[in-house]
Amino acid sequence: MPPKHNPLKLNKLQLRTLTLAQAQAREPDIAQRDEATGDVTLLRLPEPHGDHVHIGANVVSAREASGLHNPAVWVALQRKGLARTDAAQTVTLTAAGVAYDTGLGVQLGGA
Repeated sequence: MPPKHNPLKLNKLQLRTLTLAQAQAREPDIAQRDEATGDVTLLRLPEPHGDHVHIGANVVSAREASGLHNPAVWVALQRKGLARTDAAQTVTLTAAGVAYDTGLGVQLGGA
């Protein structure tokens, strides 16, 4: 039987946000990987300018990236074991979060 798509039942905003965070996690100048755990800390979240956001070589609609600065999205991703946040607003994708198949990766070069 093929694996179930979206087994953690993330909503659309959570899926988009995780996809964008995974894309950012592949950028060495804005993410730091812990080789021992596989977790990736995002050193900063991209700020929208005008109607878009830059994530590496990708340009994404600011509307599609609205979850990046939504604390409720990060709380939900943390509750599902895909991310962690701290008091300094640092976001870390867990190894499970880095590997989670959102089904949206084709739109962002394999995110």
